[in-house]
Amino acid sequence: MSREDLEEWAWRRHERARELDNRLGEDSKTSSRPPSSDNPYQRGERGEPASDGGGETSAATPDKSGKPDEKKAAKPAGKRPGAKGFWRSQPIVASADVPHAPTVCAACGAALGPDLTRRCVEAHNSLELVRGDMSLQVTATKHVYFATRCPCGHESVVRPGVGLSSQIEGRRRNLQMSERCLIGPTFATFIGSLSVRFRLSRRKIQEFLHDWLGLELGAATIERCVHEFGLASEPVVERLIRDMRAATIIHLDETPWRQKGKLRWMWVATTALETIFRIGSRCKEELTELIGEAFLGWLVTDGYLAYRDHPRRQRCLAHLIRKALALATGHYGAGCGFGGGLVRDLRRLIERVHDGEDAQTPAVKRLMARIKWNCQCNRREDEKKVRELAGEILNDWDAVVAFVFDPTLPPTNNDAERALRHAVIARRISFGTRTDEGSRFYAAALSVIATCRKRGVETWGYVASLIAAARAGLPLPSIPKPFATPTRAVA
Repeated sequence: MSREDLEEWAWRRHERARELDNRLGEDSKTSSRPPSSDNPYQRGERGEPASDGGGETSAATPDKSGKPDEKKAAKPAGKRPGAKGFWRSQPIVASADVPHAPTVCAACGAALGPDLTRRCVEAHNSLELVRGDMSLQVTATKHVYFATRCPCGHESVVRPGVGLSSQIEGRRRNLQMSERCLIGPTFATFIGSLSVRFRLSRRKIQEFLHDWLGLELGAATIERCVHEFGLASEPVVERLIRDMRAATIIHLDETPWRQKGKLRWMWVATTALETIFRIGSRCKEELTELIGEAFLGWLVTDGYLAYRDHPRRQRCLAHLIRKALALATGHYGAGCGFGGGLVRDLRRLIERVHDGEDAQTPAVKRLMARIKWNCQCNRREDEKKVRELAGEILNDWDAVVAFVFDPTLPPTNNDAERALRHAVIARRISFGTRTDEGSRFYAAALSVIATCRKRGVETWGYVASLIAAARAGLPLPSIPKPFATPTRAVA
């Protein structure tokens, strides 16, 4: 290589290194990248200066008077006290009256017929969504509650039922589910589906209802419907957790989640018949809350340390293949050959087990021996990533090849990753939740929706019956199980 060629080569390498170094320091505040692309471990609350790496933030920029700016307290969500309110401008015209009168005397137990004297004690209007054949219609109904006097002299009164409630200390008004509600159960389910399943904001839901159904609803009414969906789902999720702990195989995964700007984690545990979501920390205690301490089945997970204490575990090979592929296509010297061989051998091992070969087959034995030997040869490699991948496979060897000895185990954690995909998209749109209550309700609603779809249950009909029972204070219906448990296809 001539001197001119060498200088040109060195200049190109210098420019490339400078470009990569500049790109490494970019984030949503210094480039056009979205905030969701920021590192969750380094991302602070919005408006905070970036950390200098030593745990301290950079000095505040002085204002014109020479004094540093003091960070203002974040404004709470919602209207300020004393702000102008808005009253309903769209009149409700009821198309029918629904009478609610007592049928049995509360004192003597005698039947109360319609010929007895009764008086109206209260009434309220309710908007309900009627689902027809390829049609949706909003109807207004007036519910009238009566008191009837028995011949014995006692007056029996019927009032709207009162159900579940969510109590938060210091909150001005707690959430109390009741039959006395403007939005009917099916309509509340429709609004909840637009928010939780179809990821629309409260304002977008307002716009949709106004433009397509000609209905004006406040953001607070929409918020109440979404929260009622989550509150009614929480007791059902507790039953699903008990069902899940009796399963043979559980897929587990987790992803970063933001709660009012702070880092949380969304966990998912999915089986053949249940899918459970949970938002909390990344501690091992969260895992114990999901699967319990006495779970004896198999876990299919990635390489996170919190999973490794469980004795029966299958390691997700897709994660290892991606890491090996990064070595094969990168600039790692001899490590490129190790990565390429690992990708080839892991894929062949999956294919042979899928074709019905077991651990006693000579071809499978050779593949396992070659994978282990290559990792042992590269465990002391100079390249850090090569050394780490080889050690990772050797340290977790039993979990890596567990599917070879038990063909019912899937070699990848695809089920859990697919279950989290919807929440990841929602996180990029909404930037997470704001409160512990909102996180609980969102995770519970997701769990009910995903489990209904997995069990083949008509999701929104079930949710409407769930909300109706929770408002009336009646026993909550369980999600029906299919008659035959679906078989797990080996990947």
